[in-house]
Amino acid sequence: MTTIERSRLVDAAPTEVWKVLSEFEAISSWAPNVEHSCFLTEGASDVGTTRRVQVGRSALIETVVEWEEPHTLSYSLKGLPPVIRSATNTWRLEPTEDGTKVRLTTDIDAGPRPPQKLIARIVGRRLGAASDEMLSGLVAHLGRRGQRP
Repeated sequence: MTTIERSRLVDAAPTEVWKVLSEFEAISSWAPNVEHSCFLTEGASDVGTTRRVQVGRSALIETVVEWEEPHTLSYSLKGLPPVIRSATNTWRLEPTEDGTKVRLTTDIDAGPRPPQKLIARIVGRRLGAASDEMLSGLVAHLGRRGQRP
């Protein structure tokens, strides 16, 4: 298993951050690397909820595997190269004195052999860069929500 973790401090309460993340189908409204997103299941947001996201030429199917409001949102990713056995993104929100620490952890399993581990590290670099973009977009989106026109 290869694990990539990114984090940001956000000037917003965990409940405000959770509100954005829990609008599961709306990730394209704040993540600059997601061109389109939509529900594939009925609109309820909970374990089992599935969305389709378009990232460049890739379409990913993401299914919620953990939903612990307002602390943890975890979902599996399908649609990565077939050498990837499994991949999961987990968002964790921790209150701080000044807002929220948002951690995004990606776990990638490509298998136990050295060539498979190398592939997982290569894919991990790409997904880490995607995580950086999502976190930056989340911070910017929350900053805009706090501004009045």
